[in-house]
Amino acid sequence: MDDRQLLRYSRHILLDDIGVEGQEKLLAEHALVIGAGGLGSPVALYLASAGVGRITLVDDDTVDLTNLQRQIAHTEARVGQPKVESARAAIAAINPDVQVHTVAQRADEALLRPLVAEADVVLDCTDNFATRQALNRACVAARKPLVAGAAIGFDGQVSVYDLRQADSPCYACVFPPSHTVEEVRCATMGVFAPLVGLIGTVQAAEALKLLCGIGQPLVGRLLMLDSRRMEWTEVRVQRQPDCQVCSTPPKV
Repeated sequence: MDDRQLLRYSRHILLDDIGVEGQEKLLAEHALVIGAGGLGSPVALYLASAGVGRITLVDDDTVDLTNLQRQIAHTEARVGQPKVESARAAIAAINPDVQVHTVAQRADEALLRPLVAEADVVLDCTDNFATRQALNRACVAARKPLVAGAAIGFDGQVSVYDLRQADSPCYACVFPPSHTVEEVRCATMGVFAPLVGLIGTVQAAEALKLLCGIGQPLVGRLLMLDSRRMEWTEVRVQRQPDCQVCSTPPKV
């Protein structure tokens, strides 16, 4: 790090658990963020401000006026622009040193496999079950840690799935792909604006911990938030020996 970086990241460096070595790790790491909306906004901005060296953003949507109630990476001036480009501009305003790669495509299995393989940590900031399952399969195949968040209405949840740990479940262990899921979207159900910030910020914190190798990640624990009561509930989740995904992991 040069003198400017030492000053910029000095409040991280002062933390014994991070220090110069941890910050240098962050500067060398690559985070893949799937979704640049309500969750992806705080995730991308905090990863960038913390000094994660490379961030890949994937989202096929454009900025809409209705997004601005909660998607803090975007502005009214950028309505109509691809969300990934809007988020890139927001990141550049905070930390121009971060290398940002944007992919303005829908995240399907074919796209995700090579992107996941190149990343050090993957963050699921999507809003649909099929993409979450495809992302989980790619992470299991590549043995990459997945930080998954979700938020709708006043309720949110977040967990870490890290198959590098022998006892870690994957996303499909907790939410089997064979189960019927009724898709609920913010466009029809609504979402409390700060909720996505709360969940996304936890996702960013978990990703930074994984990249630095500090603390105890949310592996085997599903955190659920009722923001009406501002009450967190923790549920222990286990790896399932008959899981359709991680019991017989697919080949890369």
